[in-house]
Amino acid sequence: MGYGAIMSFTLYHHGSSVCAAKVRFAMEEKGLEWDGVYIDILKGEQFEPDYLKLNPKGVVPTLVHDDTVVPDSTVIIEYLDQISPENSVHPTDPWERAQARYWTKAVDEDLHPACGAVTFVCSHRHTVLKNLGEEGVKKFLASTPTMSVTSNWKDLKDGYTRYGFDAPGASEKVKLYDSYLAKMETALSGGDDWLVGNKFSIADIAMTPYVNRLAMMSMRGMWENGRKPNVEQWFARIEARPNFKKCLIDWVPEDLTKDLRENGAMSWPEVARILEIEI
Repeated sequence: MGYGAIMSFTLYHHGSSVCAAKVRFAMEEKGLEWDGVYIDILKGEQFEPDYLKLNPKGVVPTLVHDDTVVPDSTVIIEYLDQISPENSVHPTDPWERAQARYWTKAVDEDLHPACGAVTFVCSHRHTVLKNLGEEGVKKFLASTPTMSVTSNWKDLKDGYTRYGFDAPGASEKVKLYDSYLAKMETALSGGDDWLVGNKFSIADIAMTPYVNRLAMMSMRGMWENGRKPNVEQWFARIEARPNFKKCLIDWVPEDLTKDLRENGAMSWPEVARILEIEI
């Protein structure tokens, strides 16, 4: 297996982190073995001094490869394909590689911040408020570095956690999230099974955790019932892949899975209202 067979990979990750799930999925698809260090981001373990030395943004995942520290999920996967080119998840054709990078770039710039917002508004805020109490929430929010998911994530997360759908810009993030499902629907409209070149690639890996996040929050109505049939069929193919469950479902603790499902179901009517979906 080339370098991956003789080098040591340690992944600092969390079950519900979409970025961590993306790296787990890519590593399993590449056949790379790795050890994990579980960082509970809903308890604030990502803000511990020792972890901040590895990842000053206080986010997961972080890959430690021998003595090399690599943060940022998109960069991690590109790095892994460079040092272990076997079973590359990036297309080899230059045009297809460029198309795949448009997806990963859009995820990093637009979809990931939207996912953070929607997840906190619809679910995580309830979990944090329930588990940490008033003083714990204050500490949790105060510990967030100013530069994290976005350059102003500290203030945004504070608003999403305290005010939910009433936070400034929350509805716009729901609509932005939905716009990426529309982009997927268009990309798959020619009958292709996968987003780029009709081959499973980093484009599909990158989008999988974000669609799965909606599914775990009881929001399949954003593509089911004829709303986005191409996305529905794509996600069925994704769920059928052997590495899907072990990378995206099994790592999520049972209580968190329950919180995502129940909090999401409670929030779904408001999401449907914002998107003008009849339920």
